[in-house]
Amino acid sequence: MGELFGTLSDGTPVHRWTLERAGVRVRVLSYGGVVQSAEAADRQGRAGNVVLGFDDLDGYLTHPEPHLGALIGRYANRIAGARFVLDGRTYPLVANEGPNTLHGGERGFDKRVWDVEPVEHGLRLTRVSPHGEEGFPGRLEVTATYTLDASGALHLAYEAVTDAPTVVNLTNHSYFNLAGSGRADGHELRLAASRYTPVDAASIPTGDLADVTGTRFDFRTPRRTGSGYDHNFVLDKGVTSAPVEVAELYDPASGRVVTVATTEPGLQLYTADHLGAPFLPGGGVALETQHFPDSPNRPEFPSTVLRPGEVYRSETVYGFSAR
Repeated sequence: MGELFGTLSDGTPVHRWTLERAGVRVRVLSYGGVVQSAEAADRQGRAGNVVLGFDDLDGYLTHPEPHLGALIGRYANRIAGARFVLDGRTYPLVANEGPNTLHGGERGFDKRVWDVEPVEHGLRLTRVSPHGEEGFPGRLEVTATYTLDASGALHLAYEAVTDAPTVVNLTNHSYFNLAGSGRADGHELRLAASRYTPVDAASIPTGDLADVTGTRFDFRTPRRTGSGYDHNFVLDKGVTSAPVEVAELYDPASGRVVTVATTEPGLQLYTADHLGAPFLPGGGVALETQHFPDSPNRPEFPSTVLRPGEVYRSETVYGFSAR
């Protein structure tokens, strides 16, 4: 059992676990599967937290919208019109961002308490999402395994099974600030994506896969993240059975580096321009590995459909270093 971190209003306890290996220390909450902190060394060997998080449970309860460090589901990102059609049947969802569903609805996986058990060098988080939760069909059994490998890299591996056809898209919503404080808009990002998905005024993909050449979306060679991004990038590698490195975030001031490897076909770059107190706008950079937004309504996008007898699998690895 981890240490007691706080208690919900209904008396449910929330616990915190600490993982430590190869000089990296990660703290994880049972509430929302949150990565509360991740400490890594700078080029001088000084440890510092590189992930935005709150010091107490009340912070997460009173400021839920940033989804800080959370496990997002059932569907990461947006579903247009808070509905989708599957096998000829329309499923209305809970709308929580105007007319759309964002990050699983009003009470997504980030606002649920998970069962947690230790495993070698990590933790296994589990919960059952009942049929109809936030409007999604099927009873979904979810397992998320967080481990640190011998190099101190954080592996996030997800599995899910269902008893009825449904859609699934899981991710982690950590915000990285490799300086440990202040703004993160001076970080440099390299991203192996030749295309991205343009969006309309409601941040819903138009359906196009636009070339990044000559635009501010071209991160194929490192450039500052700056501000103004909340976009899904189409990773050149596509869907893979094992994680492939697709991104590197670097802070020139501290020398800290985070690399991202994933099995997923997309990565949402979010520069958190509207992040509120106690954090600064642009105080972190989210690199959310995922399938594309609104895929249930876009048959031309990689499918997020999961059927009985199938196993949803996704894995992302965040590596920490300095130079």
